[in-house]
Amino acid sequence: MRILLVEDDEALGSAICEHAEADGHAVDWATDLAEARHCASVVAYEFTLLDILLPDGNGLHYLRDMRKRLHSTPVIAMTALDSSSHMIEVLDAGADDYVVKPFSLDQLCARIRAVARRRGYYEEPTHTVGALTIHLAERRLHRAGQYVYLTSREWAVLDCLLRRSGTVVPKAKIEDALYRFGSEIESNTVEVYVHRLRKKIGGDRIATERGLGYRLVIT
Repeated sequence: MRILLVEDDEALGSAICEHAEADGHAVDWATDLAEARHCASVVAYEFTLLDILLPDGNGLHYLRDMRKRLHSTPVIAMTALDSSSHMIEVLDAGADDYVVKPFSLDQLCARIRAVARRRGYYEEPTHTVGALTIHLAERRLHRAGQYVYLTSREWAVLDCLLRRSGTVVPKAKIEDALYRFGSEIESNTVEVYVHRLRKKIGGDRIATERGLGYRLVIT
């Protein structure tokens, strides 16, 4: 998924980015609300990780504004306050879940997956495509019963294709799934990762539609 992280702590933000990207997500990191609003104005994010206490304001104001504008993007709030009244305020503002600092990064990634499942991002826990058995939520893939290791970016490509299985996915859409702001994009990067993925799942599983993009072959 393409995630917007709003967090002003450099060490924590960097650690969250590293863990989320290892879990197959692309993360854009904003350090204040102004930067977050700019990012959200140009990218349709699939998920938001939102710190509450930020240098230029309260994250709850940002969250309430999102919901007022009918943005249904899943949100996990990150807060240093653990009182019951504060948690109620966070959830009533529109958060799908929250974590209290300090928190386990593995737990945060598990909560992202849990919220994504509740929101229908993983409508089917297991996908079967030919000889492939794909568990998107757990990031596990078997081919003819044998475990196949995929890197986080290979998972990002497969996830993008599988969510639109049977239809053509434009190259630009795959680039969005692969990269966060500040990442250098080479002209042939998508082709490189598609090639690597084909070697692991079978060359006939990904069709190239010239001038249009790529399609996961599901028959």
